[in-house]
Amino acid sequence: MKCNVGWADRLLRGTVGAGLLGATWAGAIGIWGWVGLVPLVTAAIAFCPAYLPFGFSTAEP
Repeated sequence: MKCNVGWADRLLRGTVGAGLLGATWAGAIGIWGWVGLVPLVTAAIAFCPAYLPFGFSTAEP
């Protein structure tokens, strides 16, 4: 997998993902908060499969 997620994108994804999971664990939002795993994992591996069909990348060349 080639890195296609830049540092700012990773920071935002990680923050949103952790926030959603934290809110789920705290009981503030329902089970849909587990969707926060998606941005958290894509931030951790610096790869987003949704970017592939469009040839999009936020990573520096």
